[in-house]
Amino acid sequence: MPLSITRRAALALLALSAATVAALPGAARAAGTISEIRLDYAYYNPVSLVLKEKGYLEEELKKDGIGVRWVLSLGSNKALEFLNAGSLDFGSTAGSAALIARINGNPIKSVYVYSKPEWTALVAGPNSAIASVADLKGKRVAVTRGTDPHIFLVRALAESKLTDKDVKLVLLQHQDGRLALEKGDVDAWAGLDPLMAQAELDNGARLFHRNAGANTWGVLNVRESFAKEQPELVGRVLRAYEKARAHALANPAELKATIAAAAKLSEPVAARQLERTDLGHAAIGEAQAATLLEAGLALQQVGFLAADVDVKGQVAALIDPSYTKGLAP
Repeated sequence: MPLSITRRAALALLALSAATVAALPGAARAAGTISEIRLDYAYYNPVSLVLKEKGYLEEELKKDGIGVRWVLSLGSNKALEFLNAGSLDFGSTAGSAALIARINGNPIKSVYVYSKPEWTALVAGPNSAIASVADLKGKRVAVTRGTDPHIFLVRALAESKLTDKDVKLVLLQHQDGRLALEKGDVDAWAGLDPLMAQAELDNGARLFHRNAGANTWGVLNVRESFAKEQPELVGRVLRAYEKARAHALANPAELKATIAAAAKLSEPVAARQLERTDLGHAAIGEAQAATLLEAGLALQQVGFLAADVDVKGQVAALIDPSYTKGLAP
């Protein structure tokens, strides 16, 4: 199981992670005059839910009089909008969504991995005749633009010699996409956990196309200007994240209850989400870059990205591994 780890190992992870993050670049620099850090929590980012619930970041920053403001992100697109507008300092997204945003001019850096998930698949209703991606031709498909499910859909269509012009995209936020599938307003949905798990268990929805390798990593992004001005605070945020990740790994039953309560889900739904979520990684670097390069080149091949985009250069510009050296790869 992705979450299997002993409590002792998790505590050792926490001690190592705290020491490592404390020694990273910028750790000796003062916080300056900043009075508040703004970061998101998201149901697709279980570690953020633990961090918010436990108050580790508030505890870390209170001695400096720095407050913490939490903002709910309902999808990568929303987190990226908030980052671009300057209303978030840190936002959790899929790696592919962060890459597309960076290419489109959103000045962000991906500095941490919060999960290696299989959080998206293509979903049909329980009585639907849809059995493969090819069956989507001419059908209505709910999708949230600019998210990993959207990019997953584009790549899946391309593999079946189709494009998004061969289907009728219905642009909805993830929650509304699930409801539209349930009501029969769309034929399929590019799903996202935990809503996808809820559709499976509560409504009998079927995941008719899965490809774990085409799901990109869950990454924590920071505004580039914030990272330049406050590198010490970036390290402290990641230290708190590591404390939350260690707690999540050491307490899987509690994690399941936390997700269920936060997202108003049943515990079986939360358990299904966690079956597809690996929290055993934190460092960002070569593995994530390779996955993003593959995704970016695939999107470029089908015309989703312009032919003149330097995908490799954009991946390098997005990922900053300096804050997580020594953490779990």
